[in-house]
Amino acid sequence: MESLHHIVVVGGGAGGLELVTSLGNKLGKKKKARISLVDDGLTHVWKPLLHEVASGSLDASTNEVNYRAHARKHHYEFQLGRMNDLDRSNKEIVIAAFHDGDGKEVVPERRLKYDTLVIAVGSTANDFGTPGAQEHCLFLDSLHQAQRFHSLLLNAFLRKNHEALLGNPHALNISIIGAGATGVELAAELRLASRELPVYGMNHLKPSDVSVSVIEAADRILPALPGRLSAAATQELKRQNVKVLTGQPVSEVRSDCLVMKDGSEIPSDMTIWAAGIKAPAFLAELEGLETNRGNQLVVEQTLKTTNDDNIYAFGDCAACPQPDSDRPVPPRAQAAHQQADALAKTLCNRLEGKAPVPFVYKDHGSLINFSHYTTVGNLMGNLSGRSMYIEGKVARLFYVSLYRMHQVALHGFVRTGVIWLMDKISRAMHPRLKLH
Repeated sequence: MESLHHIVVVGGGAGGLELVTSLGNKLGKKKKARISLVDDGLTHVWKPLLHEVASGSLDASTNEVNYRAHARKHHYEFQLGRMNDLDRSNKEIVIAAFHDGDGKEVVPERRLKYDTLVIAVGSTANDFGTPGAQEHCLFLDSLHQAQRFHSLLLNAFLRKNHEALLGNPHALNISIIGAGATGVELAAELRLASRELPVYGMNHLKPSDVSVSVIEAADRILPALPGRLSAAATQELKRQNVKVLTGQPVSEVRSDCLVMKDGSEIPSDMTIWAAGIKAPAFLAELEGLETNRGNQLVVEQTLKTTNDDNIYAFGDCAACPQPDSDRPVPPRAQAAHQQADALAKTLCNRLEGKAPVPFVYKDHGSLINFSHYTTVGNLMGNLSGRSMYIEGKVARLFYVSLYRMHQVALHGFVRTGVIWLMDKISRAMHPRLKLH
């Protein structure tokens, strides 16, 4: 009996999980292909929400998707582990051994055969080799890192609250290096935390004792977005008493301060790096695949890698060309969502001997959420191509809809509606911030 065509997707982020869900429903359910997902975690949390997990305004346990349970429901297989090598001649990937919290081996290194391989491993922070960044900065690349940050944040508040009780110096300085969307939104969430936590027994530490600073090397925050949006975001951060420092490259990170390019020092008890991204380093070492300086796999407009007809890549880890542009598709959640949809059609066509679907990125605009305070953004008109500035409740509605669209892709409309209702009930019953 002829075996089914095996499609292996590596990476269960927003794009990867949406892709296997679609392929599982279309191909796996009808036994037209075997679909497998490989990821080194057991659960998925939408990456744009990690800063909310870090601040405590979002409980990850109520918003995560268990890969095994989801795989059973949507007709694909799940393999726990991290891809660390590729054998193109035998069409196999090598999955590293998996160890438990005590370092004991649970599953040994193994190989997984594929007929079509899709790599969607996302991105990691790029510290540009800044001295001290790896040793003294916190990062938000994964759920584990976000949860660790939240634990350290609560401990910092407890420690400073006790110092205030004793009458000792107790200022808490939090610095965010990088004022892209993640850095700006995290700043607003941390300001909310500084105002909410004293309500829960930390009443000796005042919000004014907590300094939140956003530091950007460019001459304005949100440098990749329109100037009007940047100006509105700057005004909102200052209204929330967040310090905004632009044109200020960081030359060194120390345990208690930041050293700027001009030699000045900024006190910092907690430092978060949010200044840039790059694809995982192991991609540049894979056999025979073309990568760029940021470790991204170079792909054609169909998302097929340039050197192998059986390997595709998309999302932050892929450099995909855009028609009539010398810039690749930007590393954004909406791009990964669109690419997953296009690639699902291409892979279905591939099984039927039909032509692939060229990917054309459509920019729907950008939205920046300032926690419970406000939301600002711009939406792109489909016909005119012009952007429309929005803010307040309307912008917040569009911002929330982005996550709901991701949930619809994973669960369908009915279940997403149930999840939305459960979220409403959870918010009514629990504190605004996660306190443990």
